[in-house]
Amino acid sequence: MARPDKLPRVLKEEETDRLLAQPNQRYFGPHRDYLFMRLMLKAGLRASEATALRPEHIDLMSGKLSVREGKGAKDRTLWVGEEVLEELREWTGRRSEEIGEEGAGSSGFLLPTRKGTEVATSHLRRSVKRYARKASVEEVGRVSPHTLRHTFATRLYRETGNIRMVQKALGHSDLSTTMIYTHVVDEELEGAMKEL
Repeated sequence: MARPDKLPRVLKEEETDRLLAQPNQRYFGPHRDYLFMRLMLKAGLRASEATALRPEHIDLMSGKLSVREGKGAKDRTLWVGEEVLEELREWTGRRSEEIGEEGAGSSGFLLPTRKGTEVATSHLRRSVKRYARKASVEEVGRVSPHTLRHTFATRLYRETGNIRMVQKALGHSDLSTTMIYTHVVDEELEGAMKEL
């Protein structure tokens, strides 16, 4: 398969750390934005999937995350680790306090606005760009919620070497869509070997 002209932007570990350090979690909105970024980095969610998440889509004990009606109206099951689950458990308490128990109940969104409504994906895109700028992540123009998804996919592929697993996690119906991550890793290998 030919190498695509433009490979997706993937964040380095330290860029991810700097990005996640930006939102001031003392405040409701930035705390929610931080959790959006964590979920996109740890579960490879699309922006629209992250904003549509409801409390019943995630089991805060087992870490099982159900993505409902992803792209192409396909459901898929993902898993998140204990660290993220702990953060989400804390958030659940705060969410109820901040938007009120009845607001939280009727809101139905895991990471809602202060009014209890669904966060617009455009807000999420602007927030990620703003935090990337504050974190001095190079090529800020190319950092978006999708960058976090690419970063997740590349890390999962590096970790497992299993492109089918990455395809399943991302919810791609066509493997050729997922193959781009093999090119990212091949390019890293080339760079590493040339350094030797």
